[in-house]
Amino acid sequence: MNAPLLSAVFGTMIAAGLIVLAIAVRPRTPAPRPARPRPRVLTAVASMSPRSRMILVASVAAGLLIAATTGWVSAVVVVPVAALGLPYLLAPPPTAAQIRRVEAMEEWTRSLAGVLGAGVGLEQALTATLRSTPEPIRPEVTALVARLRARWDTEAALRAFADDLDDVTGDLVAANLILAARRRNRSLAHVLQGVAESVAEDVSSRRRVEAGRAKPRGSARLVTGFSLTVLVVLAVTGDYVAPYGSPAGQVILLVLLTAYAGALFWMKQMAQGQPFPRILGPQARAGAR
Repeated sequence: MNAPLLSAVFGTMIAAGLIVLAIAVRPRTPAPRPARPRPRVLTAVASMSPRSRMILVASVAAGLLIAATTGWVSAVVVVPVAALGLPYLLAPPPTAAQIRRVEAMEEWTRSLAGVLGAGVGLEQALTATLRSTPEPIRPEVTALVARLRARWDTEAALRAFADDLDDVTGDLVAANLILAARRRNRSLAHVLQGVAESVAEDVSSRRRVEAGRAKPRGSARLVTGFSLTVLVVLAVTGDYVAPYGSPAGQVILLVLLTAYAGALFWMKQMAQGQPFPRILGPQARAGAR
């Protein structure tokens, strides 16, 4: 091999070595490691309110104490689940807030009809009712007035208002206002008075339904409280629940308590009912196409 070729090979090797050395000594920012997913249990605990976390900690401590003193290992699971689950299963559904919102719609509709009866335009009447709007629907009416002041089309603003209310009664009110915005009907005040009357009947029917649903919930709370009291008294004073202390008895106890909790959950789902389908919602618009 001649001298020029050797010089070229050695020069190439020296240059490659210098490049590798420069790459090796160049400071690097370490690639961030992907965050390891948190266990679902920790995520659920982190999403709890401070009060719920305090109840969880106290119930776990109580379950450990019962398991240590009586040998009932199932108490470590049963006590926390009962402390967090029973208030949820026996609590009334949020229908009272929904009824208050419907009552607010009725009051606002009557107020709007009164303002329109004075000969004011629809947009001006909607703005004028903002101060007297009931609190349950004040955010929705405030957003409606803000859209009108931002030069939204009246029909588009009213459709957005119906979506904000997200209730079939709100759709009824918004639909009459949309028709009035299209036709500029002078008899809108009388129409809204009729709508307010129908909304009042809707409120009365919802209250009757809620009163009927409240009876089985009260019975379930009474039976649950009585059963828990009897079980605690028997566990402390007698040998009636002694068979449940064995491993097989612990399994049977968990199965029975799970079945009872399932029955309470079933009753809660049945008592909630299904909301009426909306007439102005996205689903209604998709079905009309």
